[in-house]
Amino acid sequence: MDIGHKIKQLRVQKGLTLEELASRSELTKGFLSQMERNLTSPSIATLNDIVEALGTTLSEFFKEEKQEKLVFRKKDFFVDEREHYTIHWIVPNTQKNEMEPIMIELPQGGESFQMDPHSGEEFGYVLEGSITLDCQDESFTVHKGETFYLSGKTSHFLRNDKKTKAKVLWISTPPLF
Repeated sequence: MDIGHKIKQLRVQKGLTLEELASRSELTKGFLSQMERNLTSPSIATLNDIVEALGTTLSEFFKEEKQEKLVFRKKDFFVDEREHYTIHWIVPNTQKNEMEPIMIELPQGGESFQMDPHSGEEFGYVLEGSITLDCQDESFTVHKGETFYLSGKTSHFLRNDKKTKAKVLWISTPPLF
């Protein structure tokens, strides 16, 4: 870990000058400048004073952040084939995220699972074919290239009444699939 660089990064994020950090940590501006350029190393006690002046702790300072995975390849996907539909889990382990995208395939006569009422929202984009969105007492036909967006306040599901396969990118917030 580049301690000097991380100290400078935190100082700049907090909008502090070297003079202000020096005053808060009771160190000299020259020492902090040398430390930020890795020309000198602080003792543990001094480093503790600096990170406290920056509003954090030693444990937080040294905590390594895992790089968040941004791109998912086909090898990362999980496919769940059921009798009336197939789900492609296109972003693994989404329970920790704010939303959950899946791709669902509905063969002729296929139906998705029923989504029970929930506090979130859902969005769908029909990639192939067309589907019927059954939402309580109403049904809506959604064709290729069209979308649906709904509150999770009512029970709903998708079905395919056509003779061709339908594919839908379906996103739920919070993760519910």
